[in-house]
Amino acid sequence: MCGSTMNKVLFDQLTEGQLQWEKLDDTLDVVALGSENPRKFPIVQGNEAFKKALLEKFPEEEKAIDGFLLLLKKVRKSMMGYVGLRALPQWVAKLLVKTGLVNYMTNYFKYASKSVKQTLDELTDNQDLKAVLAYSFGDYGTPPKDAPFTMHATLISHYYYNGGYYPIGGASEIAFHMIPVIEKAGGAVLVRAPVTQILIDDSGAACGVRVHKSSGDIDIHAPMVISDAGLYNTYQSLLPKEVALKHGLDSVLSRVRHGVGAVSLFVGLRGTKEELGLKAQNCWAFTENDLDAGFEEYISRNAEDAGKADVPLLFISFPSSKDPTHEQRYPGKSTCTIITLCPYEWFEKWEDERVMKRGEEYKDLKMAVAARIWDQTCRLYPQIKDRVEYFEMGTPVTNKYYIGAPRGEIYGIDHNMARFTAETATQLHAQTPIPNLYLTGQDIFCCGLAGALFGSLLSANSVLNRNVIFDLLSLRNKIAKNK
Repeated sequence: MCGSTMNKVLFDQLTEGQLQWEKLDDTLDVVALGSENPRKFPIVQGNEAFKKALLEKFPEEEKAIDGFLLLLKKVRKSMMGYVGLRALPQWVAKLLVKTGLVNYMTNYFKYASKSVKQTLDELTDNQDLKAVLAYSFGDYGTPPKDAPFTMHATLISHYYYNGGYYPIGGASEIAFHMIPVIEKAGGAVLVRAPVTQILIDDSGAACGVRVHKSSGDIDIHAPMVISDAGLYNTYQSLLPKEVALKHGLDSVLSRVRHGVGAVSLFVGLRGTKEELGLKAQNCWAFTENDLDAGFEEYISRNAEDAGKADVPLLFISFPSSKDPTHEQRYPGKSTCTIITLCPYEWFEKWEDERVMKRGEEYKDLKMAVAARIWDQTCRLYPQIKDRVEYFEMGTPVTNKYYIGAPRGEIYGIDHNMARFTAETATQLHAQTPIPNLYLTGQDIFCCGLAGALFGSLLSANSVLNRNVIFDLLSLRNKIAKNK
């Protein structure tokens, strides 16, 4: 989110330059391996600094580290070809894939044919190094043995080249500054207006949506519908079943699967970041250096055992320490957010219960998991243990209620290797087989803020029948030239 990067330029357009970003510490992440006396490895932003920090911890692994960094560059170079394929009309993209011409256009699918684990196994036998290089798989929710190297490399390159940033004023500033731009263009942003159905006219085209209200459903008609509800919600829940079957949308869904569920622990702390020694960085804590084995054991547990053993992966962050305005707005207070992945099945039987009314059994299970997560966090940050003023955890069914995630997933469809084949890429297109119905968001590109943004570009590309990605590149180059 700095200078004239694609993300920064795009956000400036979407917020008219009102959204400001604060750079994280040079050590933007710390990887902690092991439950007791964990080994800590700094992840430092910037080309040379990133490599230097790795070499300081792994001086005998320069060849492997250089090989990894070279692969990052190759994947980064191949990305524009991948984006270009996704931006083409669907019939053209399918033709390129069917004829094999796509492989002359980009090497992306060559690198996507190997998992993160396969790639790292070919580079080194050092298990700690492999864990450190694969640490951020929790950012997209797919373990190294199942995730394509391209997905991982794209994420790591984002930090490697550009560093990490946080919106000044907090994450809510993103919506706060985007809504006026939407309204200025004649749009509206509605809350508590759940869409229950996409309307289809007699010709078979999308023509609006049905919104549920307590006073009675309301049909809102429009020349087109762009769905950000996700692939499963759109194709399985919002479209009439006969329409989905007619257009073979079940075959699209057969190529993908739900992402894993997630839990989020929100903790309010008494004390400033200086008093508590908190930094503008994240910690990725793992109980062991075999990330796949730890993850597989964890998600295979029964709900009864959920809180009885350590969670193998924790993302620990202190948002208040990243925001320079936090102390002014909330004097003497700090915040902590901890996220981990979690099987939806643990909480599934409460999915139809009312929020905050799910009963003692649900609460006991939730708090057992929360207590284990907090205990692990306090081993790494003992200074915050007795500073708790607020403590609340959201489960996968919380995610389903508040963000409509069908299986409590926060990253949309799974980022496994099957999703990133050339054939699947042509199926996950912004333009659906149904006239006037388009998709946008995480599921048609990849997860995260930047992934959803690029999903929106692909949608605009199809809706406007215009190469808006080229427009963005041209604008970025113009800005860079004038600086």
